[in-house]
Amino acid sequence: MKAILIEKALTSVDQMAVQTVPDPVLKEGEILIDVKAAGLNFFDILQVQEKYQVKLPYPYIPGAEFAGVITQIHPDAKTSYKVGDRVFGSTQGCYTEKLACDPKSLLPIPGNLSFEQASGLFITYPTSYAALVERAHLKAGEWCLVHAAAGGVGLCAVQIAKALGAKVIATAGSQDKLDIALKNGADYGVNYRDKDWSAQVLKLTGGHGADVIYDPVGLINESLRCSAWCARVLVVGFAAGTIEKIPANRILLKNISVVGVHWGAYAKYDLATVAKVWKELLDLFAKEQLVPVVYEKVYQGLDSVKTGLNDLAARKTFGKAVVSIKGSSPVNSKL
Repeated sequence: MKAILIEKALTSVDQMAVQTVPDPVLKEGEILIDVKAAGLNFFDILQVQEKYQVKLPYPYIPGAEFAGVITQIHPDAKTSYKVGDRVFGSTQGCYTEKLACDPKSLLPIPGNLSFEQASGLFITYPTSYAALVERAHLKAGEWCLVHAAAGGVGLCAVQIAKALGAKVIATAGSQDKLDIALKNGADYGVNYRDKDWSAQVLKLTGGHGADVIYDPVGLINESLRCSAWCARVLVVGFAAGTIEKIPANRILLKNISVVGVHWGAYAKYDLATVAKVWKELLDLFAKEQLVPVVYEKVYQGLDSVKTGLNDLAARKTFGKAVVSIKGSSPVNSKL
């Protein structure tokens, strides 16, 4: 089979190379997947450069999200899945034509979603859903400010906040990206490159401020200027590259809660919430109250992974950037 194989630390994703490697051999309890599409993530770039917190032994296959079809099940696997089932999930080594994984890392693809849409679900949507529902307890009618609202987790947050009945203010760095957020449920858009963007948010809310602030970028300090009394500020990530120091007096004066969101840690500490979040999300997908947005350019074939990751790093993409593994699966493919 074909796969991207990393044999040493790279200086750039441009050094990624597709190689012929042996097909996976199933271990006890595992399932074999014919990979149709894979999600592209910024941490993939860090990982192949040995800049990510998780260091893998060489050689390894990068990639963490996928969608595909089950082609083989180990006789000892304890699962209700069958050969031919369409599934999505997360495991190390998704930039490949075939992979073996634990059935516990799989979920069924809703019938109305394509492989491309499903390949980018596993990290983005539960992160945003857990943030807004489990951590911030966002309520209908509240003001929700979503930063980087056209990005992978940001656009999910916009959709989820709107589905919950919130009034959504999206921020982004260009009008094109604001238009994407507005098209997908945001009520208002503000360019965070404007010097007065926090004042614009206050004006939009009639001086009330944002009740919930979703921040995957690192804009908390300025966001506190337009937060409401008893606001909940969600620390989701630091895409801007700087980890902020927050003045504690601002938190005190407005009775603000600053809440961390580490979705990956739920698998270790709170499996019940993981099951609850996915049950509710799959129901929303089935009802089309949430519709995964795939970047308009679906990258074709494993050779294009490096192009997609470079575009992701350059912030050229919106929604979820994905690669069609064999370069032949159309966006709306469900077979």
